Amino acid sequence: MVGSDANASLVGVIGAGTMGAGIAQLAVQAGHPVAVYDAVEGAAERAVAGIGKRLDSLAAKGRIPAEEAQASKDRLSAIAELDALQDAALVVEAVIEDLGVKQKLFAGLEDIVGPDCLLATNTSSLSISAIAGGLREPERLVGMHFFNPAPLMPLVEIIDGLATDPEVGAAVADLAESWGKTTVRCRSTPGFIVNRVARPFYAEALRAYEEQAADFATIDAVLRESGGFKMGPFELMDMIGLDVNLAVSTSVWEATGYDPRYTPAWTQKEHVAAKRLGRKSGRGFYEYGEDVEKPAPGYAEAHELVMTRMPLLHRSHGKTATSYGDGRILVDLALDPDGMPTVALAPAADTPNVALTSVIAAFQSQGKNVVVLEDVPGMVVTRTVARLVNEAVDALYRGDAEEDDIDTAMKLGVNYPKGPLEWGEDLGFGYLCEVLDNLEDVYRDGRYRASPLLRQLAHADRLMDRPLESRLTEYRGQAVLDALRKAAAQHAARHPDQAPIAPSAPDKDPA
Repeated sequence: MVGSDANASLVGVIGAGTMGAGIAQLAVQAGHPVAVYDAVEGAAERAVAGIGKRLDSLAAKGRIPAEEAQASKDRLSAIAELDALQDAALVVEAVIEDLGVKQKLFAGLEDIVGPDCLLATNTSSLSISAIAGGLREPERLVGMHFFNPAPLMPLVEIIDGLATDPEVGAAVADLAESWGKTTVRCRSTPGFIVNRVARPFYAEALRAYEEQAADFATIDAVLRESGGFKMGPFELMDMIGLDVNLAVSTSVWEATGYDPRYTPAWTQKEHVAAKRLGRKSGRGFYEYGEDVEKPAPGYAEAHELVMTRMPLLHRSHGKTATSYGDGRILVDLALDPDGMPTVALAPAADTPNVALTSVIAAFQSQGKNVVVLEDVPGMVVTRTVARLVNEAVDALYRGDAEEDDIDTAMKLGVNYPKGPLEWGEDLGFGYLCEVLDNLEDVYRDGRYRASPLLRQLAHADRLMDRPLESRLTEYRGQAVLDALRKAAAQHAARHPDQAPIAPSAPDKDPA
Protein backbone atom coordinates (compact mmCIF):
# COMPACT_ATOMS: atom_id res chain seq x y z
CA MET A 1 0.00 0.00 0.00
CA VAL A 2 1.17 3.57 -0.68
CA GLY A 3 2.96 4.74 2.41
CA SER A 4 3.82 8.11 3.89
CA ASP A 5 7.33 7.89 2.42
CA ALA A 6 6.58 8.92 -1.15
CA ASN A 7 10.08 8.12 -2.39
CA ALA A 8 9.63 4.47 -1.41
CA SER A 9 6.30 4.14 -3.22
CA LEU A 10 6.45 3.33 -6.91
CA VAL A 11 3.42 4.51 -8.86
CA GLY A 12 2.61 2.83 -12.14
CA VAL A 13 0.54 4.60 -14.80
CA ILE A 14 -0.93 2.50 -17.61
CA GLY A 15 -1.96 4.53 -20.63
CA ALA A 16 0.26 7.27 -22.01
CA GLY A 17 -2.37 9.55 -23.52
CA THR A 18 -3.15 13.05 -22.32
CA MET A 19 -4.79 11.87 -19.09
CA GLY A 20 -2.19 9.21 -18.27
CA ALA A 21 0.66 11.63 -18.86
CA GLY A 22 -1.04 14.21 -16.64
CA ILE A 23 -1.45 11.71 -13.80
CA ALA A 24 2.18 10.62 -14.16
CA GLN A 25 3.31 14.24 -13.96
CA LEU A 26 1.29 14.77 -10.78
CA ALA A 27 2.73 11.69 -9.10
CA VAL A 28 6.33 12.38 -10.04
CA GLN A 29 6.10 16.01 -8.88
CA ALA A 30 4.74 14.72 -5.57
CA GLY A 31 7.99 12.79 -5.09
CA HIS A 32 7.10 9.29 -6.31
CA PRO A 33 9.15 7.22 -8.70
CA VAL A 34 6.78 6.76 -11.62
CA ALA A 35 6.76 4.14 -14.38
CA VAL A 36 4.62 4.74 -17.50
CA TYR A 37 3.40 1.91 -19.73
CA ASP A 38 1.42 1.88 -22.97
CA ALA A 39 0.62 -1.00 -25.27
CA VAL A 40 1.36 1.18 -28.31
CA GLU A 41 5.05 1.02 -29.13
CA GLY A 42 6.84 4.29 -28.39
CA ALA A 43 3.84 5.96 -26.73
CA ALA A 44 5.25 5.71 -23.19
CA GLU A 45 8.58 7.16 -24.29
CA ARG A 46 6.82 10.06 -26.02
CA ALA A 47 4.74 10.73 -22.91
CA VAL A 48 7.83 10.76 -20.67
CA ALA A 49 9.58 13.16 -23.05
CA GLY A 50 6.53 15.42 -23.08
CA ILE A 51 6.36 15.46 -19.29
CA GLY A 52 10.04 16.36 -19.17
CA LYS A 53 9.46 19.32 -21.49
CA ARG A 54 6.55 20.53 -19.34
CA LEU A 55 8.69 20.28 -16.19
CA ASP A 56 11.46 22.25 -17.91
CA SER A 57 8.93 24.86 -18.97
CA LEU A 58 7.63 25.19 -15.41
CA ALA A 59 11.20 25.69 -14.20
CA ALA A 60 11.93 28.25 -16.94
CA LYS A 61 8.86 30.23 -15.85
CA GLY A 62 9.97 30.14 -12.21
CA ARG A 63 7.03 28.03 -11.07
CA ILE A 64 9.23 25.24 -9.72
CA PRO A 65 12.99 25.18 -8.94
CA ALA A 66 15.21 23.81 -11.70
CA GLU A 67 16.60 21.19 -9.31
CA GLU A 68 13.06 19.97 -8.58
CA ALA A 69 12.32 19.65 -12.29
CA GLN A 70 15.48 17.61 -12.81
CA ALA A 71 14.81 15.39 -9.79
CA SER A 72 11.29 14.72 -11.07
CA LYS A 73 12.62 13.76 -14.50
CA ASP A 74 15.14 11.42 -12.85
CA ARG A 75 12.29 9.59 -11.08
CA LEU A 76 10.27 9.16 -14.28
CA SER A 77 10.67 6.25 -16.66
CA ALA A 78 8.95 4.49 -19.54
CA ILE A 79 8.60 0.71 -19.29
CA ALA A 80 8.09 -1.82 -22.05
CA GLU A 81 6.58 -4.61 -19.94
CA LEU A 82 3.99 -4.63 -17.16
CA ASP A 83 6.27 -6.97 -15.17
CA ALA A 84 8.27 -3.86 -14.26
CA LEU A 85 5.38 -2.90 -11.94
CA GLN A 86 5.84 -5.86 -9.61
CA ASP A 87 7.01 -3.57 -6.77
CA ALA A 88 4.43 -0.83 -7.36
CA ALA A 89 2.44 0.47 -4.41
CA LEU A 90 -0.26 1.95 -6.69
CA VAL A 91 -1.16 1.37 -10.32
CA VAL A 92 -3.48 3.85 -12.03
CA GLU A 93 -5.12 2.79 -15.29
CA ALA A 94 -5.98 5.44 -17.91
CA VAL A 95 -6.65 3.42 -21.06
CA ILE A 96 -9.55 3.39 -23.52
CA GLU A 97 -13.10 3.46 -22.08
CA ASP A 98 -13.82 -0.17 -22.86
CA LEU A 99 -15.00 -2.47 -20.08
CA GLY A 100 -13.49 -5.62 -21.56
CA VAL A 101 -10.09 -3.98 -22.05
CA LYS A 102 -10.00 -2.72 -18.47
CA GLN A 103 -11.12 -6.06 -16.99
CA LYS A 104 -8.43 -7.94 -18.90
CA LEU A 105 -5.77 -5.41 -17.89
CA PHE A 106 -6.50 -5.61 -14.16
CA ALA A 107 -6.81 -9.41 -14.24
CA GLY A 108 -3.31 -9.52 -15.68
CA LEU A 109 -1.98 -7.07 -13.12
CA GLU A 110 -3.14 -9.29 -10.27
CA ASP A 111 -0.54 -11.85 -11.33
CA ILE A 112 2.21 -9.19 -11.35
CA VAL A 113 1.83 -6.77 -8.45
CA GLY A 114 2.21 -7.56 -4.78
CA PRO A 115 -0.69 -8.21 -2.40
CA ASP A 116 -0.52 -4.72 -0.91
CA CYS A 117 -0.58 -2.86 -4.21
CA LEU A 118 -3.65 -0.67 -4.73
CA LEU A 119 -5.36 -0.67 -8.13
CA ALA A 120 -7.14 2.44 -9.43
CA THR A 121 -9.07 3.10 -12.61
CA ASN A 122 -9.49 6.56 -14.11
CA THR A 123 -12.70 5.57 -15.91
CA SER A 124 -15.09 8.49 -16.33
CA SER A 125 -18.33 6.53 -16.43
CA LEU A 126 -17.87 2.73 -16.41
CA SER A 127 -18.93 0.69 -13.39
CA ILE A 128 -16.14 0.16 -10.84
CA SER A 129 -17.98 -2.94 -9.64
CA ALA A 130 -17.96 -4.39 -13.17
CA ILE A 131 -14.27 -3.62 -13.75
CA ALA A 132 -13.40 -5.36 -10.48
CA GLY A 133 -15.88 -8.18 -11.01
CA GLY A 134 -13.39 -10.67 -12.42
CA LEU A 135 -10.61 -10.05 -9.88
CA ARG A 136 -9.58 -12.44 -7.15
CA GLU A 137 -9.28 -9.47 -4.83
CA PRO A 138 -11.83 -6.91 -6.05
CA GLU A 139 -11.67 -5.09 -2.72
CA ARG A 140 -8.40 -3.38 -3.68
CA LEU A 141 -9.71 -1.72 -6.84
CA VAL A 142 -11.13 1.81 -6.59
CA GLY A 143 -12.13 4.54 -9.00
CA MET A 144 -9.73 7.50 -9.12
CA HIS A 145 -11.28 9.84 -11.67
CA PHE A 146 -9.12 12.84 -12.59
CA PHE A 147 -10.29 15.71 -14.78
CA ASN A 148 -8.41 16.99 -17.82
CA PRO A 149 -5.82 18.48 -17.62
CA ALA A 150 -4.96 16.45 -14.53
CA PRO A 151 -2.07 18.65 -13.30
CA LEU A 152 -4.35 21.73 -13.28
CA MET A 153 -7.87 20.57 -12.46
CA PRO A 154 -8.30 20.46 -8.67
CA LEU A 155 -10.86 17.64 -8.37
CA VAL A 156 -10.53 13.87 -8.09
CA GLU A 157 -13.59 11.67 -7.69
CA ILE A 158 -12.92 8.62 -5.50
CA ILE A 159 -15.46 5.94 -6.40
CA ASP A 160 -16.22 2.82 -4.38
CA GLY A 161 -17.42 -0.29 -6.17
CA LEU A 162 -19.56 -2.84 -4.37
CA ALA A 163 -16.48 -4.74 -3.23
CA THR A 164 -14.09 -1.83 -2.62
CA ASP A 165 -12.56 -1.89 0.86
CA PRO A 166 -13.43 1.49 2.49
CA GLU A 167 -9.85 1.71 3.77
CA VAL A 168 -8.59 1.45 0.20
CA GLY A 169 -10.82 4.34 -0.88
CA ALA A 170 -9.67 6.39 2.10
CA ALA A 171 -6.00 5.66 1.38
CA VAL A 172 -6.30 6.67 -2.27
CA ALA A 173 -8.20 9.83 -1.29
CA ASP A 174 -5.46 10.73 1.19
CA LEU A 175 -2.84 10.16 -1.50
CA ALA A 176 -4.65 12.39 -4.02
CA GLU A 177 -4.94 15.12 -1.39
CA SER A 178 -1.21 14.84 -0.72
CA TRP A 179 -0.81 15.58 -4.43
CA GLY A 180 -2.69 18.83 -3.90
CA LYS A 181 -6.12 17.65 -5.08
CA THR A 182 -9.57 18.04 -3.55
CA THR A 183 -11.36 14.71 -3.37
CA VAL A 184 -15.02 13.75 -3.23
CA ARG A 185 -16.36 10.27 -2.46
CA CYS A 186 -19.22 8.56 -4.27
CA ARG A 187 -20.72 5.19 -5.08
CA SER A 188 -20.21 3.48 -8.41
CA THR A 189 -23.28 4.70 -10.26
CA PRO A 190 -23.52 5.68 -13.95
CA GLY A 191 -21.44 8.81 -14.53
CA PHE A 192 -20.51 9.08 -10.83
CA ILE A 193 -21.16 12.67 -9.65
CA VAL A 194 -19.88 15.08 -12.27
CA ASN A 195 -20.59 13.24 -15.50
CA ARG A 196 -24.11 12.35 -14.43
CA VAL A 197 -25.22 15.58 -12.80
CA ALA A 198 -23.73 17.59 -15.70
CA ARG A 199 -25.67 15.82 -18.45
CA PRO A 200 -28.54 18.40 -18.54
CA PHE A 201 -26.06 21.23 -19.17
CA TYR A 202 -25.41 19.77 -22.62
CA ALA A 203 -28.79 18.11 -23.21
CA GLU A 204 -30.95 21.17 -22.58
CA ALA A 205 -28.81 23.40 -24.78
CA LEU A 206 -29.06 20.84 -27.57
CA ARG A 207 -32.84 20.57 -27.15
CA ALA A 208 -33.23 24.36 -27.12
CA TYR A 209 -31.21 24.53 -30.35
CA GLU A 210 -33.29 21.79 -31.97
CA GLU A 211 -36.42 23.74 -31.02
CA GLN A 212 -34.89 26.83 -32.69
CA ALA A 213 -34.75 28.88 -29.50
CA ALA A 214 -31.49 30.40 -30.80
CA ASP A 215 -28.24 29.46 -32.53
CA PHE A 216 -25.18 27.89 -30.87
CA ALA A 217 -23.38 31.16 -30.15
CA THR A 218 -26.46 32.82 -28.67
CA ILE A 219 -27.31 29.88 -26.39
CA ASP A 220 -23.68 29.79 -25.23
CA ALA A 221 -23.79 33.53 -24.50
CA VAL A 222 -27.01 33.26 -22.49
CA LEU A 223 -25.64 30.47 -20.29
CA ARG A 224 -22.34 32.32 -19.78
CA GLU A 225 -23.52 35.89 -19.46
CA SER A 226 -26.85 35.34 -17.71
CA GLY A 227 -26.46 31.92 -16.06
CA GLY A 228 -22.89 32.61 -14.94
CA PHE A 229 -21.29 29.45 -16.35
CA LYS A 230 -17.62 29.73 -17.30
CA MET A 231 -18.19 28.30 -20.77
CA GLY A 232 -21.25 27.72 -22.90
CA PRO A 233 -22.21 24.09 -23.54
CA PHE A 234 -21.44 24.11 -27.27
CA GLU A 235 -17.98 25.62 -26.89
CA LEU A 236 -17.32 23.22 -23.99
CA MET A 237 -18.39 20.19 -26.03
CA ASP A 238 -16.09 21.38 -28.82
CA MET A 239 -13.21 21.57 -26.34
CA ILE A 240 -13.93 18.15 -24.80
CA GLY A 241 -14.57 16.53 -28.16
CA LEU A 242 -18.10 15.81 -29.36
CA ASP A 243 -17.32 12.10 -29.71
CA VAL A 244 -16.05 11.91 -26.12
CA ASN A 245 -19.02 13.85 -24.76
CA LEU A 246 -21.46 11.74 -26.75
CA ALA A 247 -19.80 8.53 -25.55
CA VAL A 248 -20.30 9.57 -21.91
CA SER A 249 -23.93 10.54 -22.56
CA THR A 250 -24.56 7.23 -24.31
CA SER A 251 -22.84 5.28 -21.53
CA VAL A 252 -24.99 6.92 -18.84
CA TRP A 253 -28.14 6.46 -20.94
CA GLU A 254 -27.47 2.76 -21.47
CA ALA A 255 -26.38 2.14 -17.87
CA THR A 256 -29.60 3.70 -16.54
CA GLY A 257 -31.79 1.45 -18.68
CA TYR A 258 -32.32 4.06 -21.42
CA ASP A 259 -33.76 6.61 -19.03
CA PRO A 260 -35.20 9.45 -21.18
CA ARG A 261 -33.46 12.00 -18.95
CA TYR A 262 -30.17 11.02 -20.61
CA THR A 263 -31.22 10.34 -24.21
CA PRO A 264 -28.40 11.53 -26.54
CA ALA A 265 -29.33 14.38 -28.86
CA TRP A 266 -29.81 13.87 -32.58
CA THR A 267 -27.83 17.05 -33.36
CA GLN A 268 -24.77 15.82 -31.49
CA LYS A 269 -24.94 12.37 -33.09
CA GLU A 270 -25.14 13.97 -36.55
CA HIS A 271 -22.06 16.09 -35.90
CA VAL A 272 -20.10 13.06 -34.67
CA ALA A 273 -21.20 11.01 -37.70
CA ALA A 274 -19.95 13.82 -39.94
CA LYS A 275 -16.59 13.82 -38.08
CA ARG A 276 -17.21 17.32 -36.80
CA LEU A 277 -15.66 16.52 -33.44
CA GLY A 278 -14.72 19.98 -32.18
CA ARG A 279 -11.36 21.69 -31.82
CA LYS A 280 -9.36 18.53 -32.47
CA SER A 281 -10.90 18.10 -35.95
CA GLY A 282 -11.03 21.80 -36.80
CA ARG A 283 -14.80 21.89 -36.76
CA GLY A 284 -17.59 20.98 -34.36
CA PHE A 285 -20.43 23.26 -33.45
CA TYR A 286 -17.98 26.03 -34.37
CA GLU A 287 -15.25 26.19 -36.99
CA TYR A 288 -11.61 26.64 -35.95
CA GLY A 289 -8.59 27.99 -37.74
CA GLU A 290 -6.29 30.99 -37.94
CA ASP A 291 -8.61 33.08 -40.11
CA VAL A 292 -11.91 31.86 -38.71
CA GLU A 293 -13.97 34.23 -36.60
CA LYS A 294 -16.32 32.80 -34.02
CA PRO A 295 -19.96 33.72 -34.69
CA ALA A 296 -21.30 36.59 -32.61
CA PRO A 297 -24.30 36.04 -30.32
CA GLY A 298 -27.61 37.33 -31.61
CA TYR A 299 -27.96 40.36 -29.38
CA ALA A 300 -30.92 42.66 -30.00
CA GLU A 301 -30.29 45.91 -31.87
CA ALA A 302 -30.46 49.16 -29.92
CA HIS A 303 -33.97 50.46 -29.25
CA GLU A 304 -35.43 53.69 -27.95
CA LEU A 305 -37.35 53.52 -24.70
CA VAL A 306 -40.88 54.59 -25.63
CA MET A 307 -43.70 53.72 -23.24
CA THR A 308 -47.39 53.43 -23.90
CA ARG A 309 -48.19 51.06 -21.08
CA MET A 310 -46.28 49.05 -18.50
CA PRO A 311 -45.14 45.74 -20.01
CA LEU A 312 -45.84 42.49 -18.16
CA LEU A 313 -42.48 41.04 -17.10
CA HIS A 314 -42.40 37.62 -15.48
CA ARG A 315 -39.76 35.09 -14.64
CA SER A 316 -40.00 31.81 -16.57
CA HIS A 317 -41.85 29.00 -14.81
CA GLY A 318 -41.28 26.39 -17.51
CA LYS A 319 -44.23 27.37 -19.70
CA THR A 320 -44.24 29.39 -22.90
CA ALA A 321 -45.12 33.08 -22.69
CA THR A 322 -47.89 32.55 -25.21
CA SER A 323 -49.64 29.95 -23.04
CA TYR A 324 -50.69 32.62 -20.52
CA GLY A 325 -52.68 34.64 -23.08
CA ASP A 326 -51.88 38.06 -21.61
CA GLY A 327 -49.07 39.33 -23.86
CA ARG A 328 -46.40 38.89 -21.24
CA ILE A 329 -42.63 38.82 -21.70
CA LEU A 330 -40.70 36.11 -19.89
CA VAL A 331 -37.27 36.74 -18.40
CA ASP A 332 -34.80 33.87 -18.16
CA LEU A 333 -33.02 33.06 -14.91
CA ALA A 334 -29.85 34.94 -14.12
CA LEU A 335 -27.17 34.17 -11.57
CA ASP A 336 -27.40 37.80 -10.48
CA PRO A 337 -30.26 39.66 -12.22
CA ASP A 338 -28.76 43.11 -11.70
CA GLY A 339 -25.11 42.12 -12.07
CA MET A 340 -25.00 39.83 -15.12
CA PRO A 341 -24.19 41.48 -18.47
CA THR A 342 -26.85 39.76 -20.57
CA VAL A 343 -30.57 39.13 -20.18
CA ALA A 344 -32.68 36.73 -22.24
CA LEU A 345 -36.33 37.50 -23.04
CA ALA A 346 -39.10 35.49 -24.66
CA PRO A 347 -42.15 37.46 -25.84
CA ALA A 348 -45.55 35.86 -26.29
CA ALA A 349 -47.18 35.69 -29.71
CA ASP A 350 -49.55 38.45 -28.57
CA THR A 351 -46.92 40.72 -26.98
CA PRO A 352 -47.21 44.20 -28.54
CA ASN A 353 -44.06 45.21 -30.42
CA VAL A 354 -43.87 48.49 -28.53
CA ALA A 355 -43.88 46.61 -25.21
CA LEU A 356 -41.02 44.35 -26.33
CA THR A 357 -38.93 47.19 -27.73
CA SER A 358 -39.48 49.21 -24.54
CA VAL A 359 -38.29 46.33 -22.37
CA ILE A 360 -35.27 45.78 -24.61
CA ALA A 361 -34.45 49.49 -24.40
CA ALA A 362 -34.87 49.50 -20.62
CA PHE A 363 -32.35 46.70 -20.22
CA GLN A 364 -29.99 48.33 -22.70
CA SER A 365 -30.20 51.59 -20.74
CA GLN A 366 -28.70 49.64 -17.82
CA GLY A 367 -25.75 48.54 -19.98
CA LYS A 368 -27.03 45.03 -20.67
CA ASN A 369 -26.98 42.96 -23.82
CA VAL A 370 -30.41 41.59 -24.68
CA VAL A 371 -31.17 38.27 -26.34
CA VAL A 372 -34.69 37.64 -27.64
CA LEU A 373 -35.33 33.90 -27.67
CA GLU A 374 -38.05 32.05 -29.47
CA ASP A 375 -40.88 31.24 -27.08
CA VAL A 376 -39.82 27.71 -26.05
CA PRO A 377 -40.82 26.18 -22.71
CA GLY A 378 -38.35 26.95 -19.94
CA MET A 379 -36.20 29.23 -22.12
CA VAL A 380 -32.49 28.34 -21.71
CA VAL A 381 -31.05 28.97 -18.24
CA THR A 382 -34.30 28.15 -16.44
CA ARG A 383 -34.70 24.67 -17.90
CA THR A 384 -30.97 23.95 -17.54
CA VAL A 385 -30.66 24.96 -13.89
CA ALA A 386 -33.91 23.20 -12.94
CA ARG A 387 -32.61 19.95 -14.39
CA LEU A 388 -29.13 20.34 -12.88
CA VAL A 389 -30.64 20.84 -9.44
CA ASN A 390 -32.97 17.88 -9.97
CA GLU A 391 -30.04 15.62 -10.91
CA ALA A 392 -28.08 16.69 -7.84
CA VAL A 393 -31.07 16.20 -5.56
CA ASP A 394 -31.69 12.77 -7.08
CA ALA A 395 -28.06 11.77 -6.46
CA LEU A 396 -28.55 12.74 -2.83
CA TYR A 397 -31.86 10.83 -2.75
CA ARG A 398 -30.18 7.66 -4.06
CA GLY A 399 -27.31 7.94 -1.59
CA ASP A 400 -24.71 8.27 -4.34
CA ALA A 401 -22.77 10.97 -2.48
CA GLU A 402 -23.03 13.45 0.37
CA GLU A 403 -24.45 16.94 -0.14
CA ASP A 404 -21.12 18.79 0.26
CA ASP A 405 -19.35 16.37 -2.08
CA ILE A 406 -21.98 16.87 -4.80
CA ASP A 407 -21.69 20.66 -4.70
CA THR A 408 -17.89 20.57 -4.45
CA ALA A 409 -17.66 18.18 -7.39
CA MET A 410 -19.72 20.40 -9.66
CA LYS A 411 -17.92 23.60 -8.71
CA LEU A 412 -14.42 22.14 -9.05
CA GLY A 413 -14.97 19.49 -11.72
CA VAL A 414 -16.88 21.61 -14.25
CA ASN A 415 -16.51 25.13 -12.80
CA TYR A 416 -20.19 25.76 -12.12
CA PRO A 417 -20.83 29.15 -10.50
CA LYS A 418 -22.74 27.48 -7.66
CA GLY A 419 -23.17 23.97 -6.42
CA PRO A 420 -26.54 22.73 -7.72
CA LEU A 421 -27.88 21.96 -4.24
CA GLU A 422 -26.82 25.41 -3.07
CA TRP A 423 -28.49 26.86 -6.18
CA GLY A 424 -31.67 24.98 -5.43
CA GLU A 425 -31.76 26.37 -1.93
CA ASP A 426 -31.26 29.89 -3.26
CA LEU A 427 -33.96 29.66 -5.91
CA GLY A 428 -36.41 27.61 -3.87
CA PHE A 429 -37.12 23.94 -4.46
CA GLY A 430 -40.82 24.68 -4.79
CA TYR A 431 -40.17 26.98 -7.75
CA LEU A 432 -37.84 24.49 -9.44
CA CYS A 433 -40.30 21.64 -8.97
CA GLU A 434 -42.98 23.81 -10.58
CA VAL A 435 -40.67 24.50 -13.55
CA LEU A 436 -40.05 20.79 -14.05
CA ASP A 437 -43.73 19.90 -13.72
CA ASN A 438 -44.64 22.52 -16.31
CA LEU A 439 -41.96 21.22 -18.69
CA GLU A 440 -43.10 17.64 -18.17
CA ASP A 441 -46.66 18.71 -18.87
CA VAL A 442 -45.53 20.08 -22.24
CA TYR A 443 -43.24 17.25 -23.36
CA ARG A 444 -44.68 14.23 -21.52
CA ASP A 445 -41.62 12.11 -22.22
CA GLY A 446 -40.25 11.54 -18.71
CA ARG A 447 -37.27 13.80 -19.28
CA TYR A 448 -38.37 16.37 -16.72
CA ARG A 449 -39.78 14.15 -13.99
CA ALA A 450 -38.94 15.54 -10.58
CA SER A 451 -36.99 13.47 -8.09
CA PRO A 452 -39.10 12.27 -5.13
CA LEU A 453 -36.71 14.15 -2.86
CA LEU A 454 -37.20 17.37 -4.86
CA ARG A 455 -40.95 17.05 -4.30
CA GLN A 456 -40.35 16.56 -0.61
CA LEU A 457 -38.11 19.64 -0.49
CA ALA A 458 -40.73 21.58 -2.45
CA HIS A 459 -43.39 20.67 0.12
CA ALA A 460 -41.00 21.76 2.88
CA ASP A 461 -40.54 25.09 1.05
CA ARG A 462 -44.29 25.66 1.12
CA LEU A 463 -44.50 24.83 4.82
CA MET A 464 -41.76 27.25 5.86
CA ASP A 465 -42.63 30.27 7.96
CA ARG A 466 -41.23 32.42 5.15
CA PRO A 467 -42.56 30.89 1.93
CA LEU A 468 -40.84 31.23 -1.42
CA GLU A 469 -42.79 34.32 -2.43
CA SER A 470 -41.38 36.34 0.49
CA ARG A 471 -37.82 35.12 -0.08
CA LEU A 472 -37.58 35.67 -3.79
CA THR A 473 -39.70 37.93 -5.96
CA GLU A 474 -40.65 36.80 -9.44
CA TYR A 475 -38.44 39.32 -11.13
CA ARG A 476 -35.57 40.97 -9.25
CA GLY A 477 -34.17 43.35 -11.88
CA GLN A 478 -35.06 46.46 -9.93
CA ALA A 479 -32.95 48.80 -12.04
CA VAL A 480 -34.88 47.80 -15.16
CA LEU A 481 -38.25 48.19 -13.46
CA ASP A 482 -37.13 51.65 -12.31
CA ALA A 483 -36.14 52.53 -15.88
CA LEU A 484 -39.56 51.47 -17.15
CA ARG A 485 -41.29 53.56 -14.47
CA LYS A 486 -39.11 56.55 -15.35
CA ALA A 487 -40.03 56.18 -19.02
CA ALA A 488 -43.70 56.02 -18.08
CA ALA A 489 -43.37 59.24 -16.05
CA GLN A 490 -41.59 60.97 -18.93
CA HIS A 491 -44.33 59.85 -21.31
CA ALA A 492 -46.94 61.32 -18.96
CA ALA A 493 -45.03 64.61 -18.75
CA ARG A 494 -44.81 64.86 -22.55
CA HIS A 495 -48.48 64.02 -22.99
CA PRO A 496 -50.36 65.72 -20.13
CA ASP A 497 -53.63 65.42 -22.08
CA GLN A 498 -53.49 61.64 -21.93
CA ALA A 499 -54.58 59.51 -19.00
CA PRO A 500 -51.62 58.99 -16.65
CA ILE A 501 -49.82 55.67 -16.69
CA ALA A 502 -49.65 54.09 -13.25
CA PRO A 503 -47.26 51.20 -13.58
CA SER A 504 -46.85 48.64 -10.83
CA ALA A 505 -44.16 46.01 -10.52
CA PRO A 506 -45.55 43.10 -12.56
CA ASP A 507 -43.53 40.54 -10.67
CA LYS A 508 -46.03 37.86 -9.70
CA ASP A 509 -47.86 35.31 -11.76
CA PRO A 510 -51.61 35.30 -11.17
CA ALA A 511 -52.73 32.63 -8.73
